[in-house]
Amino acid sequence: MFTTNPFAELSGTIPALTMQIYVVVMAILVIGGTIIDTLHKKSAEYFFANAEEAKKSATRTVGGGEKVGLVVKTVTSEIMTSSEFSNPKRRVSHLLSMYGFIVFVLASAVMVFAYTGAGAETPAIWPILWHLGALSLCIGGYWFWFGIRVDVVSEGKKPSPFDLVRADLFILSLLATATTGLIWSFMQSVGAGGWTTLFLILFIISSTVLFGGVLWSKFAHMFFKPAAAYQKKVTVADGSRENLPAYADRNDPADRDRHSMELLKDAPMDMGLGIKREQPNHY
Repeated sequence: MFTTNPFAELSGTIPALTMQIYVVVMAILVIGGTIIDTLHKKSAEYFFANAEEAKKSATRTVGGGEKVGLVVKTVTSEIMTSSEFSNPKRRVSHLLSMYGFIVFVLASAVMVFAYTGAGAETPAIWPILWHLGALSLCIGGYWFWFGIRVDVVSEGKKPSPFDLVRADLFILSLLATATTGLIWSFMQSVGAGGWTTLFLILFIISSTVLFGGVLWSKFAHMFFKPAAAYQKKVTVADGSRENLPAYADRNDPADRDRHSMELLKDAPMDMGLGIKREQPNHY
């Protein structure tokens, strides 16, 4: 199972060209959905307007070399290591899901386009990556869904997998795609016949919902978030700081400490137990 390209096996029933067209259509849906979402919410308009407004309060000019450094910092921090998540469990869950998804999608595209033709022999590394990516995605995703659910815990409610909102479309379709894909691959490897067909259909449906539902999910947010993180770093570097006080950068430990001291310098010495009364369950 782990070393077999499930798409190569499927090409005996569904032509390789059909699978390739499907992948291209899904990519177009993602791009189109992201653009429409950005235009509808005016995210890009707000982003550029906010950047221009910040320049008016800048105290210095950020050079090209410094901007490249900020891009590198954004990529290595917010994108590659998800440093914006202060809670370690949420961060690990997100990283497992993110890297699992990237590997899963990349391996799918490679196997569909390069190794579904007649006589094509798939290197074992790609099926292995495909299955490991799906497993990583499931571990991170189910951990989040059943064990974390930030939006529910932050409201002080008991997490429930049945509290559904439209924003859950992304994570649920993502988990359904990875789960049905793994089951389909397993059924195919044991020659389960009708069960193989059933989970293939479920796999296609869930992946179509995932990529076709970008407009109604949080998927598009994944593309805008890094740009917003970079712009925030630029405002700190040029001194504008989005018109916030100089000590209000919560991502800078030194600034955070200065802010805390500023707030506490006139506070009474005996402030009681405070937040020690409960575990930090709120995000």
